[in-house]
Amino acid sequence: MQDRLDTLLDTLPRAYPGPGGAIAVLRAGEVLARHAWGYANAERRIPFTPRSLFRICSITKQFTCGVMLAHGEPEALDAAIRARLPLLEGPVPGARHLAHNQSGLRDYWAMAMLLGSPVEAPFGDLEAERLIGATRTLQFAPGTRFSYCNQNFRLLSDALEATTGRPFAELLARHVLEPAGMDTAILAADTRALPDGTEGYEGSQATGFRAAENRILWTGDAGLAASLDDMIAWERHVDATRDDPDAIYSRLSVPVAFADGSAAPYGFGLARGQEFGRAFTGHGGALRGWRSHRLHLAEERLSIVVLFNHMGDAAGATLDALAALLGETRPQPDPGLHSPAWLGSYREPETGLSARIDLAAPGQVRLRFGHGAERLDLQPDGSAGGARTRLHAGPDGLWMDRPQENFRTRLIPCEGAATPDIAGRYHCPEIDAELLVTTAGGVAYGGFSGALGLGRMEMLEPIGPDLWALPCPRALDHTPPGDWTLAFRREGGAVTGVQIGCWLARGLDYRRRA
Repeated sequence: MQDRLDTLLDTLPRAYPGPGGAIAVLRAGEVLARHAWGYANAERRIPFTPRSLFRICSITKQFTCGVMLAHGEPEALDAAIRARLPLLEGPVPGARHLAHNQSGLRDYWAMAMLLGSPVEAPFGDLEAERLIGATRTLQFAPGTRFSYCNQNFRLLSDALEATTGRPFAELLARHVLEPAGMDTAILAADTRALPDGTEGYEGSQATGFRAAENRILWTGDAGLAASLDDMIAWERHVDATRDDPDAIYSRLSVPVAFADGSAAPYGFGLARGQEFGRAFTGHGGALRGWRSHRLHLAEERLSIVVLFNHMGDAAGATLDALAALLGETRPQPDPGLHSPAWLGSYREPETGLSARIDLAAPGQVRLRFGHGAERLDLQPDGSAGGARTRLHAGPDGLWMDRPQENFRTRLIPCEGAATPDIAGRYHCPEIDAELLVTTAGGVAYGGFSGALGLGRMEMLEPIGPDLWALPCPRALDHTPPGDWTLAFRREGGAVTGVQIGCWLARGLDYRRRA
């Protein structure tokens, strides 16, 4: 195992090239690897070390939930959450729903795109409060589905401040960071800079790297900055308290469920699943210029943390490390399997979103439905599957299973061509935002506008009859929220409106104005 780990440490920087990175591997609380390489700031020639601060991004979510559980049961925050959603019609999600990403809220940085936010615009407390407070409807009933939503955890940190009267940074330090011995970790909500000069980078080895532009103010959703040594301290604390049912990580990693009793693979800011047949808990983190990932295998008492100050595949690097530790090989697609007959374009009826399926590589298909494109490996039985999704044909059509979301659906084929008579202005009363569609030189373009500005025009992609995609190649956060599905409706043959949505923010109705 040590030989495999040594080989991994030698090859990892070139397998995932970028300005800098770090990895830690622990077993039973013992550090097997503590390695950093490259530069924390390439311009200022500051080396990346195990003490360099790093934005761990969404890994913050489990720490936010740890603070919440230190103050009792999640329901103690429900009243403070209701106060922040004064216009919401119908059931209001509770703190437990938020912690499990089962709230039904639309993600606020996806909503910012609908409100016309430029991709490099600042997004701080006022913008967040405005978007959250204006919420009128949910995209599903609380507890019934899963959808990743950053402001779930911002709401939790805001509610903790309101109920305790103390700043979230102080609560985080007192209840989680100090007990775990994370001596240099801090809440660094302002993403423009870190106090030690560590920088995050966009780009690639082929095109070159540049310092990433970040202007979002994150709190309980992605605001924590920590060094590799801080994360080592956290993993040792997790192992040292493993037999205490009242310890923070023991409470964070308990099994959770949906309202119908189905097991939920996500809860309290932690994903639950299996890799190489072993159960894990963990989470990834991503912000423009940063990628991170951690996995904890309780039965094996193994922990792996990978930190990149660039946008490489930290999750892939973590799995490479796990494979080296276990002596396993990451599964590869079978290039000999035939292309399935069900490739094409579909619409999912519950969400209203498009699902586009094409070949990605020999033995693999690409599904464009959720937050980002998924590569699914073809199987000998004619199905295709990946970490989150399975596609399989039945006698009544093509089915899509997404267990993490408590979601199974039959996809509706989109047969026929999209007609171009869709130009006009469309208004959404719920969020007071507008979509402009033009046909400039016979080519359809669309762009959003609203309280946050005037978004750029993007070329629309035809999918099927009255079904189009509006690409979102760049957004406030590390990656865009996914292509927007535009489903136009007609009365008497004339277009009268459009339903707009992506996986993070769906089911919004726009009416044609002109």
